[in-house]
Amino acid sequence: MKSFRLSTAAALLVPLALLASACSGASAAGQGSNSDGKGSLVLRVGDQKGGAEALLRAAGELDDLPYRITWSTFTSGPPLLEAVNAKAVDIGSVGNTPPVFAAGADSKITVVAATHSDSAGEAILVPKDSPLRTARDLKGRKVAVAQGSSAHFQLIASLAKAGLKLDDVQVTLLQPADALAAFTSGKVDAWAVWDPYTSQVLLSGKGRVLTDGRGVVNGLGFQVAAPSALADKEKAKAVGDLIERLRRAQDWVFEHPEAWAKVWAKETGLPYEVALAAVKRSNGTRVPVALDEAAIASEQKIADTFAALGLIPRTFRFADYVDTRFNKDLPPSTTPARSYGKASS
Repeated sequence: MKSFRLSTAAALLVPLALLASACSGASAAGQGSNSDGKGSLVLRVGDQKGGAEALLRAAGELDDLPYRITWSTFTSGPPLLEAVNAKAVDIGSVGNTPPVFAAGADSKITVVAATHSDSAGEAILVPKDSPLRTARDLKGRKVAVAQGSSAHFQLIASLAKAGLKLDDVQVTLLQPADALAAFTSGKVDAWAVWDPYTSQVLLSGKGRVLTDGRGVVNGLGFQVAAPSALADKEKAKAVGDLIERLRRAQDWVFEHPEAWAKVWAKETGLPYEVALAAVKRSNGTRVPVALDEAAIASEQKIADTFAALGLIPRTFRFADYVDTRFNKDLPPSTTPARSYGKASS
């Protein structure tokens, strides 16, 4: 892979502003109806830039659909789930933490499918010349993180593994664009973030990984549907079909990392080198898995952690927000993620 360097933080901000896979932000939701006026079923799918639509199209999985899809684009998982709760969309893909915050707010959502990926892209980054060497060295330091993001839990879990609590560090709650500026200008000592931001910073030469999410976070991602859509027999059938297409598309990504990286780069504005690095580090490593007891227990741990810290308003049973009808014969949620070997480390 060619080396990739950018001389200014501003150069990094433009493409990265398009990507916020786990943090809060504004949304642009399109409204759809149950049919297209010709009797065809319409499935309303929430998406993110370079997400499901681009993936399915690249893999050839949008051919010969027995229903029509209307796409609504969101900046991140939380507003997408707000739209699911409001019945503005029927289903969408999110990371492991947005469903916890949505369920904590008693939103009407149902988790219907899962994937497991390598957690190397979930990282705590420090400047390349930082004196910090382990997570324990973060004590008393300023750490940027997006509130309610997967990185937020990863920070908490990484600190706990090092014998520290969240209040042992100076948490600076920043969305990715602002966090990047603070990181590159030295206003924070570390940044807890996820791919493709991790790959972007590493390839820019501006930072290195202090610790990553391997062994501390579950690496799960989810498809989340509106209960009203699942209660509709025909729409539920379409939801199941879409889930199967996404599973096949993920297989295609693993087998064609370069082809997908080109599409992803074009869709998001990321440099190709960064997109390919993120594919091999995390995006392409996803494997479809069952929504089983282990997955539910792992999400329950996240929910209990955030509730204990007062970051969500109540405790709840994550199992109450799960529908396992689409599990079929998928492997357990603890199945190892796919790997590209040394290129993914």
